Amino acid sequence: MGTHCEYNVSVCMATYNGEKYIRQQIETILMQLNKNDELIISDDGSNDKTLFIIENFKDERIRVFKNENGPNVLNNVENALKKAKGEYIFLSDQDDIWMKNKINILSNLLNTYDLVVSDCEIINEEDELIYDSFFKKIGEKRGIIKNLYKNPYFGCCMAFKKKILQHALPFPKNIPMHDIWIGYIGELYGKTFFCDDKLIKYRRHKDNTSPATEISKSSFSKKIFSRINLIYSLLKRYILEI
Repeated sequence: MGTHCEYNVSVCMATYNGEKYIRQQIETILMQLNKNDELIISDDGSNDKTLFIIENFKDERIRVFKNENGPNVLNNVENALKKAKGEYIFLSDQDDIWMKNKINILSNLLNTYDLVVSDCEIINEEDELIYDSFFKKIGEKRGIIKNLYKNPYFGCCMAFKKKILQHALPFPKNIPMHDIWIGYIGELYGKTFFCDDKLIKYRRHKDNTSPATEISKSSFSKKIFSRINLIYSLLKRYILEI
């Protein structure tokens, strides 16, 4: 890992009313962090016990911020990413379970690649297995054009170098979701890699903010329009940076 940063790894988590599962998720993250790593949490105005649970960890590696970008998922994730100081950045949901070797495996891959995505298991509210592989469900592959219909860049399974973040921020206003945008930025500006190791248990429940593992309810025309906007934003960002 880079030695020029105050922090090596930044785990970025966007929270909102996550009291039911957040304690377990944070526990599985903290056990993998070194003393110079950080867990960045951006909260979008939770009115349950989410912040109380976070504060009770009393861990100096946890840094909590109020979402300053306007209330929605994209803005909340962006706020967390803007606070990250690490050379290697991991995205995290508030309700999953990380395998104990996730950070170690993906950090080693980031010595070679600029953005990596792991496979994951999909579980329900009771921790019961629903599907044994996200990659098998949606198909894992690289290539911007090939991925226009299905998005294999699953945010909570991603990690990337700081240089990718420098190109990805700020988020354009018309992108469908942050993970596909960051994944495409990785394709455009670096080397991406899909890791077959299942490094998280991704939890599906009625309050999920992202329908990543479900069949999209958007119409075909709406999905095509959103992808056109995505490609337009990519081209615009690339041209402006030349």
